Amino acid sequence: MTFEHGLVIGKFYPPHAGHRHLVDTAAAACARVTVVVAASTVESIPLALRTAWLREAHPQPHVEIVPVVDDAEIDYGSDEIWSVHVAAFRAGLALRSGLGAAVPPVDAVFTSEPYGAELAARFSAVHVPVDPPRGRFPVSGTAVRADPVGNWEWLSPAVRAYLARRVVVTGAESTGTTTLARALAAHYAERGGVWAATRWVPEYGRTFTEEKLAAARRASGDPSRWLDDLVWESAEFTAIAERHAALEDAAARTGSPLLVCDTDAFATALWHERYLGKPAPEVESVHERVPHHLWILTSPDGVPFEQDGWRDGESIRSWMSDRFQEELDKRGLPHITVTGPHEERLAAAVEAVDALLGRGWSFSAPLVP
Repeated sequence: MTFEHGLVIGKFYPPHAGHRHLVDTAAAACARVTVVVAASTVESIPLALRTAWLREAHPQPHVEIVPVVDDAEIDYGSDEIWSVHVAAFRAGLALRSGLGAAVPPVDAVFTSEPYGAELAARFSAVHVPVDPPRGRFPVSGTAVRADPVGNWEWLSPAVRAYLARRVVVTGAESTGTTTLARALAAHYAERGGVWAATRWVPEYGRTFTEEKLAAARRASGDPSRWLDDLVWESAEFTAIAERHAALEDAAARTGSPLLVCDTDAFATALWHERYLGKPAPEVESVHERVPHHLWILTSPDGVPFEQDGWRDGESIRSWMSDRFQEELDKRGLPHITVTGPHEERLAAAVEAVDALLGRGWSFSAPLVP
């Protein structure tokens, strides 16, 4: 190793491939690396989240990720302000040294910034510039915030999962939710480019029900057992919601800026009400935790009810559809209701999703010089 202790400092708002190259370069040259995530409280991506993303991206045992709140103004010509920033960075280093063996002094500072030499001097360290013109990774946090779609290729899976716009297609049984979810994802994938990776997440509740019925038949030795014979518990609906959320996250990490979801925890909570006759607070907590940006409710109007052996009756379909509409309205969730033939439903869904994507992403402005 060339250096004992390398230092990398940045906002990582959000992290991108250039940041990863910077940290990996330091890790290859140092026996120990400290990465200070210096975030201001005015920024809209939480410091804890950025720290977690970097720890996932850099699992090397000799790389430490240190979160630091730095709300000092930025003025590269002010010695006083420089001292405030450096004091915050040193406080982060001291915190880590208090958790274990003594930390050696910083002897190298790795940056891609014009102020890198001054920062290194403040630590009495060598400055190691890493691709200052950003020729290898032509991306910056500013560029990502301005245009996440245009910079999607430079984002890590975790950041993609955070930024992906999640659209839920939901509705009562036999209203075309799965057909529309598939078609909507395919429509965007056909646009090519970054959109080619657009994916949809199938309804996990259906899979869970099939597995539950198969297990009940095996346990009873009665292959004729059917859905009406099953007994449901609240914990099972929570498991369905959690598993579906995990499948969403996995798909969002590898997909495009759009993820289409066939149902979600919001819908699972209503099915809990249908079968158990009471609210589902644990399922609701999953709904509150997992972000979704648009709901597309499939109306039963004009759709013949088809009994495939897994569904409730047509009267339940109408009641459930009304409950979906009622709850979407009551909660103020952004949604549209699609009716008519499939082609009209798809066209309305595309129009709504295009409007969502057209509004872009909102980040609060960071502190700037």
